[in-house]
Amino acid sequence: MVELVMVRHGESLANQNNEYTGWTDVPLTAKGIAEARVAGTVILNTNIQFSQVHTSVLKRAIKTSNIMMEEMNQLWIPIQKNWRLNERHYGALRGLNKDETKRIYGVKQVAQWRRSYTTIPPRLSVPDNDRRYKQRVKSSLPTSESLEMAFKRILPYWQDVIAPELRQGNNQLIVAHGSTLRVLIKYLENISDADIDGVEVPNGVPIWYTLNDDLTIKSKKILTQKK
Repeated sequence: MVELVMVRHGESLANQNNEYTGWTDVPLTAKGIAEARVAGTVILNTNIQFSQVHTSVLKRAIKTSNIMMEEMNQLWIPIQKNWRLNERHYGALRGLNKDETKRIYGVKQVAQWRRSYTTIPPRLSVPDNDRRYKQRVKSSLPTSESLEMAFKRILPYWQDVIAPELRQGNNQLIVAHGSTLRVLIKYLENISDADIDGVEVPNGVPIWYTLNDDLTIKSKKILTQKK
């Protein structure tokens, strides 16, 4: 058996402002920093010792992982930062208020963009011009992504990097984004394309899987702070 814990970053400024974020690099709020500390504390209480941490190249996830590792007294362990764990790319929607888009485009259309597995939001005219991707991304950069496209981007990192570590009995921690983790939950729990629509991943709440040797799920727990 081996342990896998996944955590969505703490509240970001875009979460606070109810905006689409995607690959936009926004900071944590004070609440988000507090959520990261709580996540680290509740994991500390499980006594899980990790071999590696995996996160995206976006600072809201990186900062959350650093805060958590400090709270867990595991700040020394290796951290892998990879663009494949970035949030789903929301294209031309990013930076827009979610309620405002409902007014402009209609509730039904926005629900399709946000929750459908295959619907692609409006694309950017050009991809992101950011040096963090120039040497890392071998394929063309996305200008927008459906959840299905994000799945195809993220899964190779799971298969090539995370899963081999788990098979060797090395506990792994993933600190990433809502859509990133929905994709991995879909894969691990064999959730259908239609049913993934109902899966929510709250900020800063650890999801703890104990996996069998073949990486099937033995148990799943949602870790919350005891009051």
